[in-house]
Amino acid sequence: MTLPRSIYIDAAGFEMHVTEWGDRANPVLVMWHGLARTGRDFDEAARALSTDYLVLCPDTLGRGLSAWARRGAADYTFATYGAMTSAMLEHYEIDQLGWVGTSMGGLLGITLAAGPLRERITHLVINDVGPDIPYDSARRIADYVGNPPVFDSIADYEAWLRRTYAPFGENSESFWRRMVDTSMRRTDKGQVTVHYDPAIVSTMVENKADLDVWNAYDAVTAHTLLIRGAQSDVLPPTVASAMRMRGPCPELVTIPDCGHAPTLSDEKQIDLLRTFLRE
Repeated sequence: MTLPRSIYIDAAGFEMHVTEWGDRANPVLVMWHGLARTGRDFDEAARALSTDYLVLCPDTLGRGLSAWARRGAADYTFATYGAMTSAMLEHYEIDQLGWVGTSMGGLLGITLAAGPLRERITHLVINDVGPDIPYDSARRIADYVGNPPVFDSIADYEAWLRRTYAPFGENSESFWRRMVDTSMRRTDKGQVTVHYDPAIVSTMVENKADLDVWNAYDAVTAHTLLIRGAQSDVLPPTVASAMRMRGPCPELVTIPDCGHAPTLSDEKQIDLLRTFLRE
């Protein structure tokens, strides 16, 4: 069984944590998580795909085991994340790569595939996000990300986590257990809270320009796959249909029985990724 390696690199002046899977001689696949998550969300897919790829699952600045921003909202931008991505690719001496991005990771992938990594991202998977996020959905996300709760016990935290991320749909008990273990930290008083800097919510509040990516989307030339949760409130059917007809004109695959966002952790979803990446 392939085991992950925990790597720390200097990326644009910040310490960046990357969970690395597979042989460094293999083609590279970057898997980038959503707004308030970590690279460990991809463990199942990364383990399965690491037979053919070097899979890199970074923790975005302010999340997981990566450093937090020094200037708050001024650092929590796609410009900073892009600079850190370029530094990571330089560290690994990567020329070309595939990109799987969930939610925020999908928008970042679009931005990079249309800009600084236009000639380097060959395959782009956009998981349950589009260039036009409904206002109510953005507000819902901002409300819970910007006001992280504090709990006295792991059990209470786990109950909250399962409620908050219920739109992920049905997942294995091992998936939820890992989410708990990799999504919490202790406060100075020994209580339990989330693993991220609450200031990351600035992406939804102060740095909304990062979410407006229609122009970038229309410029993407990478082979692209669009995935949507059937009950997603972040990627409405109308936006998904528009994406299907514009820019890279991706194939659209809808995952039943989940909302925002498919976890890409079961065999069917992993096989979907594997087949697409081989095209």
